[in-house]
Parts: sequence; C-alpha cells; structure tokens
Amino acid sequence: MNTPTDWPSSLDDGELEELDRYLRAHCGDGDLLLDGLHGMLSAIAVGPVPVTPTEWLPEVLHDAFDDEDEGNRVLALLAKLNDSILAELEVDAYEPILGEIDLDAGPVLSAAGWCEGFSRGIDMRASLWETRLAGDPQLMELLGPVMALAVDEGILTADAEFEKLTDDEYDECLSQVPMVLAAVNQYWRQKTPTDEELAAAPHPDDDDPSPPRQRSGEWVH
Repeated sequence: MNTPTDWPSSLDDGELEELDRYLRAHCGDGDLLLDGLHGMLSAIAVGPVPVTPTEWLPEVLHDAFDDEDEGNRVLALLAKLNDSILAELEVDAYEPILGEIDLDAGPVLSAAGWCEGFSRGIDMRASLWETRLAGDPQLMELLGPVMALAVDEGILTADAEFEKLTDDEYDECLSQVPMVLAAVNQYWRQKTPTDEELAAAPHPDDDDPSPPRQRSGEWVH
C-alpha cells in the first residue's frame, strides 16, 4: 500500500485547468492542447534516451509570455506535469489525459489528441524508435493498444485494411495505456540503444533540431 509520501506530486484539477486555459488561449491550427501535451511528454518519458526541455518546449510554447510571472507559472506547471509521468507509472497512478468530442448522444472521451502528442514525442527520437520497431517485434507488440487507438483516430495509417474499433475495444485499449507505458519504459531501460543506433540518430545539436510538425502517418518506414 502506498503511503502519502510515496504518492507523486501531480497537477491537481485546478492546475490542470489553468494549464489547459493557457494552451487554448495560445494555440493555432495543429498545436497541441493539454491532452496532446500529456501524450507527447508520456512518449518522451518512456522513450529510449532523454529529450531536453529545450527540444520539446517549442512544440508547446508558441507566443511570448505576457510577463515574467506568467512565464514562471506556466513553466512550473509544465515541469510538474513532465515530472509526474514516470512517478505516476511507478505507483500505478498514471492515467492519460483525454479530450472530449461532442456527439448527438452527448460528449465522449477521445484519445485522438493524446495519440497525436504521443506520435510527436516519438518523432523527437524518430530514428531510434523506428529502427527498433522495425527490428524487434516485441516493441511493436507492447505498443499494440496505443497503435490501435492511433490508427482508429486517423493519427497513423495501417498497412492493411483496418476496421474501426468497437466502443468496447476502444475502451479496452484505453484501459491498457498505463500498462503499455510501464512495459515500454521497462523495455527501453533493459534494451538501451546500441552504439550503432545512437551513432545513426540525429544529434539534438544538429543544424535543424526541431521535430517535424506533422507525421507521415507511420511509425515504421
């Protein structure tokens, strides 16, 4: 049983709403909102090698802050959200932040934004992910539920014809996301990138370090 001191310092509802309002007020077409931000940071957290804030912050912050206090507050919320992910996974407290879409029957949860963000997080170290996904079926299998959601939401394209998930299948895939992330994190800790993989990967200090804004729709080329 986890004691209060073991519990991760995650954003409370008020902080999540505050960060959500900021992102919505400063987003353009294709920019990540809170669900996408959480997906991107989740992919980075469980990925093969670290990604620095100087690399991922440009995917989130697009306007100058109004003043120093606003900047310090937003950066503190972003840091807290980033730090909470692995801590939550360690105590089985992780839940993906999802968006909502309005249907005739009422609002329903959607993983589209989270999956888009997760895809962009993978883009940050695309060559390492794609090389390993192409060469190790285990990683592809571990990511199965997330990939199914991403294909269902149109974030990724499948090589074969893909039938839309039923509501029950969609919910089942969503319920497996925390287990998927924990397993992928363990995978990369046990099977760290080889020297050859690292040598072939673009270095963050290359002339054009920014990740692509839109994916090609595939994780394995």
